[in-house]
Amino acid sequence: MKKKIKGRVWKLGDNINTDVITPGKYENLPIEKMSQYCLEPFDPDFAKNVQPNDILVAGENFGCGSAREIAPQALKYLKVGAIIAKSFARTFFRNSVAIGFPVLISKDMCSKCSARDILEINFQTPQVKNISKKINIPIEPIDVMIYEILKKGGIFSYFQ
Repeated sequence: MKKKIKGRVWKLGDNINTDVITPGKYENLPIEKMSQYCLEPFDPDFAKNVQPNDILVAGENFGCGSAREIAPQALKYLKVGAIIAKSFARTFFRNSVAIGFPVLISKDMCSKCSARDILEINFQTPQVKNISKKINIPIEPIDVMIYEILKKGGIFSYFQ
């Protein structure tokens, strides 16, 4: 994981479930094909238009639904830089950290940014810069062990 990323916001709502992130009808495809359908119910062209380090901003309970590990894997495969949400389904959060995919919590992010804003995340600080609006938005500090796991690229690399 990089110490800093800068990317464009894709704004989502509350209760984005894993069937929206990775629709079940594609779950038997290899990751490189399945990821082409990532967030298809939200935006059919998401996978074509998302850029490396783009940032998903969501409301409450992101990643709810089934506990499929492919949901964060597909987002990581597409090189999404991070997800910032008010809250996460516990299993989605843990699966994301396990593969080294950054998930951050912020109660204020949804209300203080818009789709296409440019955000800069420094993973070592408890705030995110909204470059487009010229403001800093607080995030919950990343737990030290989670930060170390993310830095190593996931739980398996962390324990090697």
